[in-house]
Amino acid sequence: VAGVDFNGYNFRGPNFNLNDFFERLEDLAIFHANSNNFTGTIPKTSEFKYLYEIDMSNNKLHGQFPMEVLNVKNLSFLDLRFNSFYGAIPSVVFDYLKLDALFINNNQFTQELPQNLGSTTALYITFANNKFTGPIPKSIGKAKYLLEILLLNNKLSGCLPYEIGNLRNVTVFDASSNLLTGMIPYSFECLASMQLLNLAGNQFYGTVPEMVCKLPNLVKLSLSDNYFTQVGSECRKMIMKKKIDVIFLNNNNFMQPIPENIGSTPALYITLANNKLTGPIPRSIGNASSTLKEILLFNNLLVGCIPYEVGFLRNARVFDASNNQLTGPLPCSLGCLKKMEQLNLADNQLYGEVPEVLCALKNLENLSLSNNYFSKVGPTCENLIQEGVLDLRGNCISGFADQRTEEECSTFFSQPITCPYSSSLKLIPCSTSGSARSASTNSLKVSGVAKTGWVTYQATDQRHRL
Repeated sequence: VAGVDFNGYNFRGPNFNLNDFFERLEDLAIFHANSNNFTGTIPKTSEFKYLYEIDMSNNKLHGQFPMEVLNVKNLSFLDLRFNSFYGAIPSVVFDYLKLDALFINNNQFTQELPQNLGSTTALYITFANNKFTGPIPKSIGKAKYLLEILLLNNKLSGCLPYEIGNLRNVTVFDASSNLLTGMIPYSFECLASMQLLNLAGNQFYGTVPEMVCKLPNLVKLSLSDNYFTQVGSECRKMIMKKKIDVIFLNNNNFMQPIPENIGSTPALYITLANNKLTGPIPRSIGNASSTLKEILLFNNLLVGCIPYEVGFLRNARVFDASNNQLTGPLPCSLGCLKKMEQLNLADNQLYGEVPEVLCALKNLENLSLSNNYFSKVGPTCENLIQEGVLDLRGNCISGFADQRTEEECSTFFSQPITCPYSSSLKLIPCSTSGSARSASTNSLKVSGVAKTGWVTYQATDQRHRL
């Protein structure tokens, strides 16, 4: 028997292990038995001359790292994911085994990563979802074959070593959800093959260096949940022009305006939420009409009026600019957001009438305009309130429950605020035929924001990462 494939058979039984079975397959080259209920550990393997693949992921194996695998001289693929192995990873694993892939994520491994990590020949390494501590070893820069490494969700600490910049072939580097700190090393400029860089959920600080924005093949970038305060001027221009799908910069301390050329981005998903961004939403945002699907701007210090050009985002499904200092009437161009499902503008200083053309959008699941200063709604919007889709609590609408006091409303309206380009507020740059809501959509709508189904909202939740 040269190959065994027990993947997904859900085998089970009392004391169900590989002893007295595995050892008899002396000609074995491939052994795949993932997603079963094998217990114990990897049995004796010294007699195997041809074995080069072991996949025992998603079982009930336990104990310390199975040293028996070191006897398999030709082993190139080792997958022990989703078991209960614990303790340290022996350094000999990286000196002795000539692996192409080492997958040991989702176990209970502890202690520091071996200092000779860079001796590995592996192309793919996953250490994610364990309990590794200490710094990333400087030797990692010697792993010249490495293409992808996942270190996320451990307890790694210290600064990113300069030597990471030697990983010229790496396409994926994910060290999110750790305790790493310091600044991003300038050596990252050498990571020309990088496609996914995820450093979210750490304690990095300072300025996002220009060279990160220069990485030529970067497609997904997440720096959320850190302490970054600035993005360099050239970086701000470049990052919005790069062919990048995902930009997650939420939950930092950025204290700058949104880049004026945000509309140049081809990104599908952008989260800038939970920062201290200032200034208005740039009018250029409308230029992202063919690509942008979701954008989160909530919980910043944005001011000014919502630009008419937001209505050009014909593919947008999520637009959340809640909890800012935006003001003015809503532009009727929002009625052109025909794919919009989640529109949240709550907790601002918006006023006037809620456009009927906005309330007629047939795909809306949540329209939150609470805690503003709206004073009038039409029958279409009233129907949306009855459906539980439109939230207008905390406004200035006469005859409605849960509104602001007359004194609050009078004080606000005694200091009139006007918007530039006010002539565009009533313009509707699209045909609204076929956009009316039908009665059948009623059962699909829910009250509040159903955040779990959206790529961008997941980025603001530490349980869900890029």
